[in-house]
Order: sequence, then C-alpha cells, then structure tokens
Amino acid sequence: MGANAPSFYKELLDNLSDGVYFVDRERRILYWNKGASRLTGYTSEELLGRCCQDNILCHVDYAGRELCNASCPLVATIADGAMHEASVFLRHKHGRRVPVFVRVQPIRDDQGSIIGAIEIFSDDSAQSEALRKAEALKRMAFLDHLTQLPNRRFLEMSLRSALLEYREHKDPFALLIIDLDRLKGINDRFGHSCGDRALQEVAKTLAGALRSNDIVGRWGGDEFLAVVSNINKEVLDDLAKRCVVMVEQTTISAIGEETIALSISLGGALVEPGESIEELIARADALMYRSKSDGRGRATCE
Repeated sequence: MGANAPSFYKELLDNLSDGVYFVDRERRILYWNKGASRLTGYTSEELLGRCCQDNILCHVDYAGRELCNASCPLVATIADGAMHEASVFLRHKHGRRVPVFVRVQPIRDDQGSIIGAIEIFSDDSAQSEALRKAEALKRMAFLDHLTQLPNRRFLEMSLRSALLEYREHKDPFALLIIDLDRLKGINDRFGHSCGDRALQEVAKTLAGALRSNDIVGRWGGDEFLAVVSNINKEVLDDLAKRCVVMVEQTTISAIGEETIALSISLGGALVEPGESIEELIARADALMYRSKSDGRGRATCE
C-alpha cells in the first residue's frame, strides 16, 4: 500500500517530524516513515512486514499496562472504524521509554470497507512540551524575544499564582533574582550584539540548570527571575549553586575570537508567612546585591 503511493506523497510523509505508519487488518506494517525511525530508532527495513502484535514497541499506558494485546488503539480503529487517540509510552530500540501521543484513523477501500489503519505518533516529552509552551507564550505576548524565555508579564503572573498556592495550600516556593555580571562592560567593549549573545547563552544555561517544573524568565535588562516550587532551604542552595557554576562554565566568543567568561550574581529567598510579592522581590534583590558586593559570581540564599 505505502510502496505504491506516488513518490511525492511518500517524500511528504517522510519529511514529517511525526511518526507515521500503515498496517493492514492483521496489523502487518506496510509503511514506516523517517519520523517513526527518528522517534523509535527502528528503520523501515527492520519493521516492514512485521506485525504490531510482535510487541516490538511495547506500548504501555501511564500505569505501565501493556496495550499491544489489550487496549490497542489500532485494534479498536480496525474494529469500529472510528478515530482513537491515546497518550502512551513506546520502547525505543536502545531501551529507553519515550512518551508519545498516538492518533489512529481507519484506511478504507473504494467500497468503504476497512482494509487497515494509519497511526500518527508525536513526541510527548518534556522537550516537546516546552516547545509548545514557548509557541503559546509567543502567541500570548508572554515571550521575551531576545532570550526566548518568559517575559516579565508572565513572571508576575507566575509569582501571583505561586503566592496564592502558598497561602491556600502552604505549597512552599522560592524566588531567585539573577543578574548577569558586567554586562555593561561587555556592551561597551565588544558591542551590544555581543551583550545580547551573552544574555541568550545565560538564558539557555539557566533553563537547563533549573528543574523542568521551575519557571525562569527575563525580568528586564540584565536580570533574570526564577520561581521555584516544591522546595526547602537545602534544595534552594543546591539549585542556586548549580546555576552559578553552570554559567561560570559558559563562555562566548567576541570579535577576534577573544573568549568572554560569564558569571552571575544570585539572590534566593524562600517565601515567608504573610509576605507580599513586593516584599519577597525586595528581599531576593537585596540578597543578589549582597552576592555582587561579596565579589560576584556567587549565590546568597535565605
């Protein structure tokens, strides 16, 4: 079926980022696109002619239950002719589990009889979710265009939400205020484009250093702000130190290939009972300036 499709459509399907494959009524794989190979590690040569019930991908749900011989969306679609969707984990060829969102549609012949099904599956990992969030933030004017992090408006909303959760449910959180050291000197000596690159690289480094559920964005100018939840003083100290060390190991190249070392000064404050957002920000800001006065390239938390 897939092999007989015009080359144009095959090339189109092969260049999708999503995985796509066709099966017949016996769930024998007739077509396997490059997106499927990219997401699973299996080439088309390895899977064409194989059957889904061989459980090669070992689909399981979020509770770890196997789906291939029980609640399989492909089986359901071939049986009832309806579209079926599911969030599942497949097993990559190298052994790791990959979260994917699966959509299955029936394939019918000219008489309308079901002769197989097509499954489209997409990456449902944290990285993919982060990209979707970034696109959503961009649409809602919540994205800082230079760093591609949330902007001040979004951070203010996140702070209000975290404080409300703390007041209602006692969910602890902390605020980090992070200043890129000596940005003015970089701008004056190497130009603003170099300063912009410094901000961009620090933004990427901070996003990677913090946890997936933490929110970090550009507060303005050379300052970043992070809202970190489910935290205590020990975890706060570890996260703050990690941010400082990771930025310390980040460099950019200037004109003439001169290497510019980057550093940050960080202040971290755990929210206290009865504290307002303004008071929390002021306290974290004072701690950040203490880090600067103590020599920069360090974190001060309380």
